[in-house]
Amino acid sequence: MNIFFNLRGSVVRQIAEDRTVAEAIMIPPRRSSSSHGDRSSSETLQKNNSSNSGVILDISSLKMADVDTEVPPLPPRYRFRDLLLGDQTFQNDDRYQEEYSMDSTNAQVQVEFYVNENTFKERLKLFFIKNQRSSLRIRLFNFALKILTCVLYIVRVSLDDPTQNNSNLGPPCQNNSSPNTTEAPEIKWCLIFWVTRRDSVWAIQVTVALISFLETMLITYLSYKGNIWEQIFQISFILEMINTVPFIITIFCARLRNIFVPVFLNCWLAKGALENMINDFHRAIQRTHSAMFNQVFILICTLLCLVFTGACGIQHLERAGKNLSLFDSFYFCIVTFSTVGYGDVTPQIWPSQLLVVILICVALVVLPLQFEELAYLWMESQKLGGNYSRHRAQTEKHVVLCVSSLKIDLLMDFLNEFYAHPRLQDYYVVILCPTEIDIQVRRILQIPLWSQRVIYLQGSALKDQDLMRAKMDDAEACFILSSRNEVDRTAADHQTILRAWAAKDFAPNCPLYVQILKPENKFHVKFADHVVCEEEFKYAMLALNCVCPATSTLVTLLVHTSRGQEGQTSPEQWQRTYGRCSGNEVYHIRLGDSKFFGEYDGKSFTYASFHAHKKYGVCLIGVKREDNKSILLNPGPRHIMAATDTCYYINITKEENSAFIFKEEEKHGKGLTVTGLYDAPSRLPVHSIIASMGTVAIDLQHPDPPEESGKLTLPTENGAGSRRPSIAPVLEIADSSAILPCDLLSDQSEDETNQSDEEGSMMSDFVKGYPPNSPYIGSSPTLCHLLPQKAPFCCLRLDKGCTHNSFEDAKAYGFKNKLIIVSAEMAGNGLYNFIVPLRAYYRPRKELNPIVLLLDYPPDNHFLEAICCFPMVHFMPGTIDNLDNLLQCGIIYADNLVVVDKESTMSAEEDYMADAKTIVNVQTMFRLFPSLSIITELTHPSNMRFMQFRAKDCYSLALSKLEKIERDKGSNLAFMFRLPFAAGRVFSISMLDTLLYQSFVKDYMIAITRLLLGLDTTPGSGYLCVMKITEEDLWIRTYGRLFQKFCSSSAEIPIGIYRTESHMFSTSESQVSINAEHGEEHRDRGESWKEKTAHRNSTTSDQSEHPLLRKKSMQWARRLSRKSAKPASRAERISQQRLNLYRRSERQELSELVKNRMKHLGLPTVGYDEMNDHQNTLSYVLINPPPDTMLELNDIVYIIRSDPLAHMPEDSQMGQARNTRNQQDFGTETRNETHL
Repeated sequence: MNIFFNLRGSVVRQIAEDRTVAEAIMIPPRRSSSSHGDRSSSETLQKNNSSNSGVILDISSLKMADVDTEVPPLPPRYRFRDLLLGDQTFQNDDRYQEEYSMDSTNAQVQVEFYVNENTFKERLKLFFIKNQRSSLRIRLFNFALKILTCVLYIVRVSLDDPTQNNSNLGPPCQNNSSPNTTEAPEIKWCLIFWVTRRDSVWAIQVTVALISFLETMLITYLSYKGNIWEQIFQISFILEMINTVPFIITIFCARLRNIFVPVFLNCWLAKGALENMINDFHRAIQRTHSAMFNQVFILICTLLCLVFTGACGIQHLERAGKNLSLFDSFYFCIVTFSTVGYGDVTPQIWPSQLLVVILICVALVVLPLQFEELAYLWMESQKLGGNYSRHRAQTEKHVVLCVSSLKIDLLMDFLNEFYAHPRLQDYYVVILCPTEIDIQVRRILQIPLWSQRVIYLQGSALKDQDLMRAKMDDAEACFILSSRNEVDRTAADHQTILRAWAAKDFAPNCPLYVQILKPENKFHVKFADHVVCEEEFKYAMLALNCVCPATSTLVTLLVHTSRGQEGQTSPEQWQRTYGRCSGNEVYHIRLGDSKFFGEYDGKSFTYASFHAHKKYGVCLIGVKREDNKSILLNPGPRHIMAATDTCYYINITKEENSAFIFKEEEKHGKGLTVTGLYDAPSRLPVHSIIASMGTVAIDLQHPDPPEESGKLTLPTENGAGSRRPSIAPVLEIADSSAILPCDLLSDQSEDETNQSDEEGSMMSDFVKGYPPNSPYIGSSPTLCHLLPQKAPFCCLRLDKGCTHNSFEDAKAYGFKNKLIIVSAEMAGNGLYNFIVPLRAYYRPRKELNPIVLLLDYPPDNHFLEAICCFPMVHFMPGTIDNLDNLLQCGIIYADNLVVVDKESTMSAEEDYMADAKTIVNVQTMFRLFPSLSIITELTHPSNMRFMQFRAKDCYSLALSKLEKIERDKGSNLAFMFRLPFAAGRVFSISMLDTLLYQSFVKDYMIAITRLLLGLDTTPGSGYLCVMKITEEDLWIRTYGRLFQKFCSSSAEIPIGIYRTESHMFSTSESQVSINAEHGEEHRDRGESWKEKTAHRNSTTSDQSEHPLLRKKSMQWARRLSRKSAKPASRAERISQQRLNLYRRSERQELSELVKNRMKHLGLPTVGYDEMNDHQNTLSYVLINPPPDTMLELNDIVYIIRSDPLAHMPEDSQMGQARNTRNQQDFGTETRNETHL
């Protein structure tokens, strides 16, 4: 019994392509009969019948051992002869016979599939219409026939001579025109209806017509859908009948063989066949074709058909008149359609003139429609961006930038940073974005600087077609950026993950650079070559800002590409120095190939770092062994440099772009004593930096080792002066006993002797170990200070007492150190990275600051489980716009307040308004608590100009104009001169986008940044910390001598200075005194360094003696503001006095407000100092300053301290569990030793 199932035609087409002719003849299958009892229980059955795939359903048990298990080969393609012979493939092949066993009670049933394809009509439809390859061949054959008919028509015209009188033309010609021929020429109608056609041409035309007629009738029959009139009145069917039926009639009527047939109309049928053929071709090869290309092709074909039809029609009609040649008719059509109209060739009789009118009308209707469709597709293609050509992808280099939405700031940051590197100038950037291009972005991409190098494609990274358009498989790299302005940042990460997976699936060999937002999603893209987790870097940087001031500014300047030319035209000395030092970046070079470090092969790392800085002005910060993939920051003096080591250094440019100019000073001729390099402060700079076109020329001197510099004269209390041993030299090979005294690894009891018993007992309870609970997968394990036992969750809340304690505010806890308050919307997993750097094992226990998390929403138990092991970490629900919450969490006892950007405010209807609430709240706290250091994260870097805003501060206005000037010059760091950014008080995570971009050229930048921020802890690698310059340290005088002191005593590497200067910010232009312009000049350069230092450190000088601390600043501000400075009149002085009284009363009012709220909450008001205002200062960062830079009081030096664990013996590391306390003690003693 046969069961037939009808399946879909799509499956039928797929199977039909894989049939063959070689095995088409098959024997009909035999059916099993249960009536023959003498047959064996196992009987061979046929599997296939015709085109049906036979499937044997054996109800009884099968003998699987008798089944042939050979896998049959794939059937070949479907051929035309199968239509006639039937698809009886493999029927007689013994390889496809299977035997099944059955008993007498069960029967076998053969099921035949696709039986609907057995009919002859379905087979023809499958071959002519449904199958892609066969229908493509049919259309190609049809197109060739139509072109052949047109060629035969031209041949017939070229052989025809209407002037000859041929009796075989048909009936005699009769003149039906008017006898008066003065107005119109005579029309010979017989020449219009009858032509001269040779027998050979006639035979070919009849053959072609017969084939075309049969094919047309067959296609019409196969495509019949129930309405015969719809098929008959199609234009293509009518044209086919006009051009084929007359030739078929001439077979039976010889007299009509010379009748005229408009065969040239077949050009329109050829046009349609060509369009269908191209569509089938693209469908067969499974490639997407351009709609723009199709429309242009249709337009060209339409123009050609109009011209060909007009030329042939006019030539034939003019046979009865002027008798134009085919070329003259073609010339006339070209002149007419081009609207030139010379008039030298014109039709003479009215039939041809009527044809011209019809053609012009058709052209006026058809061509505008075609052009309109072409323009529409062109506009759409401009939105989509077109394709990146395969030829360009194979000959040029390009990178792909995948984003969900492209903003102007993101685009410019990427382009400026990417093309800042000289070797990337020839790269193309292909932007793949699913949204339509923004108007501002479109304008930017139309600039000639970018229009030739940046290509915008609208498409999705999840579609292979769009990835193919971007030529992802040929790209040098793919950058996948997350949309940080989304309300749901987790959803944004999910989109980024899918894009990364799609790119990796499509182009496995293309390097991926992925930006992720949430740390818990990082492990999904760990296969990428480089990954930057935004929240990891953000919280770690904000945490270091609390213990290492302006770490965010330091890292931001390091990861931005700059030539150090910002601010060089400014009259402000601090801006010139700050701008020049901002050009320092991290570079790498192999030691054996380096001019900077090649001579230090076999020397210690500390020795190489000091002498390279002394001689060349470069700062060696790290190294990597050839056999080790880990980068080590300051591995210490025990590391011996090798020729195969990779050196990482900070400099204004890389060594390959530097020119070395050696100079010898003629000192002996002048009677000068040959002294050390850093002995005299009046010496010329050791190296002069000339940053131009990416090349630095360094003037090098050859100082001899100082012999007389063994001692330095230091100021003493009695002023008499005494001699003190000078800085020890840096040894080539480290001396273990000299560098690491045994007391550095001893217990910290000496440091804790001055502490109270309560504090000492509390500190002694801390242990060192790895946090037992990590909130997300992929966090780097860090040795931290931990509690011996986890704190109960109830004890973590600051504002509520519990059964374990009754404290309800920060004052009750009695913290000895200043608090660090973090204001965030919710306790995300990234907040864990804020706590870990502040509780790292190398932080001295006595310097650990309590951490208070001020959260809008209470944290969940998962987060509390992760932080309950850390000491002095508490949370409290509240917001920064609530004064009571701020007072309860201990803001008056805090040293730093970190305001984290809230996710719910990152998106706003108007751009740059996402930071409005944060800025206003921070401004309020800035007015209420002027002595508090507030570190704010903003969404948009351009909004940092509103931080600590003073409406009438002309100096800030001058800085704003300087920022515009630097931006017009094309600087990537135009915002660097804003005082909040320079001081490290404001930060935007978008500033770190360049870290991912730089990793394309510097693949080590992410690893170095993670080591600096404490996100990764590599054994043997150092960490970032700071040291403050006190009055006792000023005898060192210069940064170069400080470098030597660090390297020789504690093996630490300084990398920069955080400097704070006193500054008076004028509130109105009337405060700018004219005397500042004509005031005293700078002191004589011959002044001793003692007098300079005393003048520089006189921060407590009387304001009456120095009405303006920064005279040049006021001149510069007045000049940039373009206001005429006038002497302060009496009315202005009175107005200023009133303003001062108003300000004092306003501050008193704010003070009373705060005190009243503290009394209401039951808090003591003793700690609130409302008049403690330290706002008249400016701070900035100097990265790798020149060695002759003079040190100033309260300078904070950034240093990379070597890993304490790297210098401990192996047996001590594997010994007792409490050896971690010794590791901590090293950090404390080393820090004490560096207070020089």
